[in-house]
Amino acid sequence: MICLHNYIEYSQIFTKSIGMIDFYFYLFYNFYGDEDMDIFCKILNGEIPSKKIYEDDLVVVILDVNPRSNGHSLVIPKKHYDDVYDIDRDTFIHMWDVARDINKIIEKKLHSNGATFEFNYGIAQEVKHIHLHIIPRYKYEDIAGVDEIYNVIMND
Repeated sequence: MICLHNYIEYSQIFTKSIGMIDFYFYLFYNFYGDEDMDIFCKILNGEIPSKKIYEDDLVVVILDVNPRSNGHSLVIPKKHYDDVYDIDRDTFIHMWDVARDINKIIEKKLHSNGATFEFNYGIAQEVKHIHLHIIPRYKYEDIAGVDEIYNVIMND
């Protein structure tokens, strides 16, 4: 079994040296090889740790372990849906509403200057469990550690 702390150190080294390879998914698919469950289902079941910043009956929001910017978050429905054509309309709209609300918190606490909201589909979708990226944008930014960002967002 791989130690998550070591994984985070390795992923930072590898992603900086070989580009934006999604080392996170590669490792967990190989070390948690249950083909019936994707990585987000495993996170939702508590089998894999995450930095949860919001949860309700339909969705959970976690910080991306390999962020493109400070506060990069994922809105994930609790029920498994493969993609944008599989999800029901109400859950899809709820994901957008939650993303908008979380982005307001990120703007206030991390002083972002904008955001990109992103759904991936088809070949661009690395995990076949629909999720919405909230990628805060900044005029100037030094990427901080996920733990540091989590503490800023969660503290008043």
